Amino acid sequence: MNKFQIDIDFSNIDLASLETEEDFQREARILLPKVLFKLGETVGEKTWEELQQKLQGSGGKLKSSPSDKRKFMQETGRTYQRNASKRERQELEDYIVEQLRQHKQ
Repeated sequence: MNKFQIDIDFSNIDLASLETEEDFQREARILLPKVLFKLGETVGEKTWEELQQKLQGSGGKLKSSPSDKRKFMQETGRTYQRNASKRERQELEDYIVEQLRQHKQ
């Protein structure tokens, strides 16, 4: 699906109740906003680290307090959650359904 590993929290889901395709898709739609945010945060973290390396390599000052990094990651997560394309959302929903099926087995 993508090059980032996404850990989806299935702890609040009654996997035994998922029987039909509609059940899996409904649950995936419920999880989608959280997974979009988490994926955006992952992208934000990777971007933050790359920017810090570039700054360090060019002799620039590092602005890497944990608080700044966290804010950057959260903002990137929210932005991705809001702006993901229809195609990205569908691919991610399909991925969630696939993961639900694997966890149910």
